[in-house]
Amino acid sequence: QQTREDASRQLEQAQQTNYPAYVVMLCQELSNEQTETFIRNSAGLALKNSLVSSEASRRNEITQRWLNMDEATRQQIKQAVLTTLGSSDQRAAATAAQVVSAIAAIELPSGQWTDLMKNLLENVTTTDNSQLKIATLTAIGFVCESIDSDILAAQSGAILTAVVSGARKEEPNQEVRKAAIDALYNSLEFIRENFDREGERNYIMQVVCEATQSADVNVQVAAFECLVRIMQIYYDKMRFYMEKALFGLTVLGMKHEDERVALQAVEFWSTVCDEELELMGEAAEAQETGEQPDRISHNFAKAALPEILPVLLWLLTKQEEEADEDDWNVSMAAGTCLALLAQCVEDAVVAPVIPFVENHIRNNDWRFREAAVMAFGSILEGPEHKLLANLVNQALPVLIDMMRDPSPQVKDTTAWTLGRVSELLIECIKPDVHLHPLITALVYGLKDSPRIVSNCCWALMSLSDQFGSKETAQASYHLSAYFEGIITALLETTERSTNESNSRTSAYECISILVQGAALDCFPTIQKLTFTILERLDATISAQNQIVGSDERLAHSELQSNLCSVSTSIIRKLRTEVVPFADRIMTTLLSLFQTATKHSTTLEDGFLAVGAVTTAVEADFLRYLEAFAPFLYGALSNHEEYQLCSIAVGLIGDICRALQEQSLPYCDTFMNVLLQNLQSPVLNRNVKPAILSCFGDIALAIGGRFEVYLEIVMLVLLQASNMRADGVNVMTNYDMIDYVIALREGILEAYVGIVQGLKSGEKADLLMRYIDQIFNFMNMTWSDHEKTEIIIRSMIGLIGDLAEAFPNGQIKQWFQYDCVTQVLREGRNNRNLPNGTREVTRWAKEVGLVEVTAI
Repeated sequence: QQTREDASRQLEQAQQTNYPAYVVMLCQELSNEQTETFIRNSAGLALKNSLVSSEASRRNEITQRWLNMDEATRQQIKQAVLTTLGSSDQRAAATAAQVVSAIAAIELPSGQWTDLMKNLLENVTTTDNSQLKIATLTAIGFVCESIDSDILAAQSGAILTAVVSGARKEEPNQEVRKAAIDALYNSLEFIRENFDREGERNYIMQVVCEATQSADVNVQVAAFECLVRIMQIYYDKMRFYMEKALFGLTVLGMKHEDERVALQAVEFWSTVCDEELELMGEAAEAQETGEQPDRISHNFAKAALPEILPVLLWLLTKQEEEADEDDWNVSMAAGTCLALLAQCVEDAVVAPVIPFVENHIRNNDWRFREAAVMAFGSILEGPEHKLLANLVNQALPVLIDMMRDPSPQVKDTTAWTLGRVSELLIECIKPDVHLHPLITALVYGLKDSPRIVSNCCWALMSLSDQFGSKETAQASYHLSAYFEGIITALLETTERSTNESNSRTSAYECISILVQGAALDCFPTIQKLTFTILERLDATISAQNQIVGSDERLAHSELQSNLCSVSTSIIRKLRTEVVPFADRIMTTLLSLFQTATKHSTTLEDGFLAVGAVTTAVEADFLRYLEAFAPFLYGALSNHEEYQLCSIAVGLIGDICRALQEQSLPYCDTFMNVLLQNLQSPVLNRNVKPAILSCFGDIALAIGGRFEVYLEIVMLVLLQASNMRADGVNVMTNYDMIDYVIALREGILEAYVGIVQGLKSGEKADLLMRYIDQIFNFMNMTWSDHEKTEIIIRSMIGLIGDLAEAFPNGQIKQWFQYDCVTQVLREGRNNRNLPNGTREVTRWAKEVGLVEVTAI
């Protein structure tokens, strides 16, 4: 071990001091046929790792470092790696394929190594060396997987020729054929032009369909995987092939004796359903706006229902006795596919499934009983509730009784199905008839195996979500009579020593959900629960120094996070009634922060609990702030743990809202830390929108005193508003688009807080020099088609705030901007917007914008 560590350090040092010599040395070791396999493979992986990185900044550095090497050295390495593809050492050849891909990912986007695909094509089409073909096709697959499709589109013809050549049924070596199918799978994204041409498309589909009938099971699996991907990308072009071949091939594949083939064939139909569900959604949206949808559904699922449904039901009975919950098997896949199918074909699925359920629900073989319950649970989403209501009413007593079935698999699926009923068809659960036996059965299930516990918890959570209210506490509700008993049973469940199947975490989550939905008559139980949770949290803090090993530490941290989450739910539910316990809660949380490590996830959940305390006690939080501030500042400067940093930013907003002007002594520090975080090159950019929004919270809290920060904040907002997603490839860079949207939401929230704060402090006139900036930003934001409901509501609110801040017409001309008229019209006329946005629009009109909205 010490030798390996020393060698690793020496290699790292060599890479830093003389990179060209380092990569040449590694390449020589990889390509040397006399070197041992282990050394060749290690050298190749080290070479590949020196050329790739998941971090964008590091990736740019690596790219420049490679491209800065002289052409002769790079050419020497590339030639050696290409030659190694033909090595008799299979592991060395496979590693060389990875290196080829890594170099290609650097050079092809720069317009270099232009003859790569030509060389790879020659390897596949002009040699009888099967090992060379396999390694070359593997390299092509890696290249296709790692490089943007736009870069490779121009070479799609050469790539397609190479992979189809190796995938044909005439290829005698099935390993070559498998490698070719895998490469085709990776190239499907950028052969769109080829797929648009009917002749080429027909040939590709013929080759893949023929491969599903190969004598080699590995080739069959790869071919079905390819069909799944083709359906995902090219659904619109599949009608002819579905009618001619794919219906039959996939049904046969689902019946295949090798589970790997059957899994992919089932996945094919799950993908069909996914695509058609998306098209159903698009059609519904188009109908609402009176437009024609861009794409139409071919209703493959509905057409295939008579053929595939019986096979899926049969596959449900192929469970494994000792199946691990993490293992994906054909029975699980069939259940997932059936649930998607039910959503696709809706009412049509019910009639053929119910006889299967009725015939097997009492079967002596547990596999058939479990399959019957799984089938019933899987069709509860999709068909009309009226069609299902009578069936569910009949089934409920049977399902409740089956919670005592001798088979754990049957009980597990029954608990899941009862959860589905609670979530989707709560109207079928008659409180006076079903609730007592149902809750009794679920609480009884909490004493069972961990998997059953998790599903019982989910069913109880679904009941709470349906009967409870998180927004306003009712005086009483249907679960009130059972609330204390359920909480007691869940607490007993959480005392188990392990968290197998996430059973303990599920029980704590269930307690949180029950608390969130509880009625007022449950508050005494919740208050008692508060002390139980705090005592448990104290016990974990005391045991902190007794933990040995990383696994034990991880489990301990997870337990603390669960307890903090329950505490947060309790505080939010009790609100002002938690005030008498606030000292006790904060004492425990501060002790937790003192013992937690810098990288502990417990801190995140603890901070959320503190945020709930600030909302509950409001201005009284001032007496805790001095003790809490060091932990808050530590989290704000912990840029590596960006999620914790983001929560800390939100906490500043919570504190300022709670303390109002009493937060003023802390605002200089808050502002300095926030501004430093905005400038940090290390901090994840997704924290930055929250920082901008936080400026608005601070301004709102301290009113006119925000004047001292106004100039720097408005400059920051101006700079942030220049961030745009123009030119971003929408198909490949959703993250950048989402970031720009979040940034704009943060900017608008900042402006709203600043305008309201300065107005309340009678210093609105300070904004006059920034009115152009604000309206130009709104105009730019409105002109972008990427707008969220939050952006629309914030813009309308900001317009109303500005009208209220300048009631004498000082900024009247800015209200003539097109964006003002259009966003107000959108808020007034778009019935799809939430009531909150429509109410903001009405308020904006009332404060003096009626004439604008009438334009």
